Amino acid sequence: MTQGPNRILDDFAKLMTDAAGVAQGARREVETAFRAQAERFLSDMDVVSREEHEAVKEMAVRALDRVEELESRIAALEKSGSGGAADA
Repeated sequence: MTQGPNRILDDFAKLMTDAAGVAQGARREVETAFRAQAERFLSDMDVVSREEHEAVKEMAVRALDRVEELESRIAALEKSGSGGAADA
């Protein structure tokens, strides 16, 4: 009967190994489902990519630079008196 307790321990160890494998599989499945749900959520929110954000940011900086340049030119024209403001 020396095999009795050893067999029970072997069966218990096999059961624990199988349970650990099932737990790892369940974990992977939950992670995959979570990622898919997060990707769907973000696509539904219509979030812009980093590249799109950077492109629009650069356009805004160039537009503000141009506005400042035009404001300087207008101020210079008004100062010189040739702005055509006398018609208004």
